[in-house]
Amino acid sequence: MIIKKMTEVMGLKVYTTGGDYFGEVEEANILGNKVDGWKIKVAGGMSGLISGARGVIVPHRFVSAINEVFLINRAALPSRTEEFAEVSEEAM
Repeated sequence: MIIKKMTEVMGLKVYTTGGDYFGEVEEANILGNKVDGWKIKVAGGMSGLISGARGVIVPHRFVSAINEVFLINRAALPSRTEEFAEVSEEAM
């Protein structure tokens, strides 16, 4: 197991388990003495997926790996079909 310092994790590039570039790590949310979540600055191409937001908080349970890059599970991201379903329900 490789142990990283928090300062080494800041600025790492974030990818999904599907291989898509998502953004960069900006901050860690600490609750007690454990990491609760990560603030990710979203890359330009992915901002459309999350309604134009510049960043998201990804719960730590969705982090698959932290090493040379930061790997998050695709389940942490909304799918385009969920987004379509929400818009359809609002229209009714």
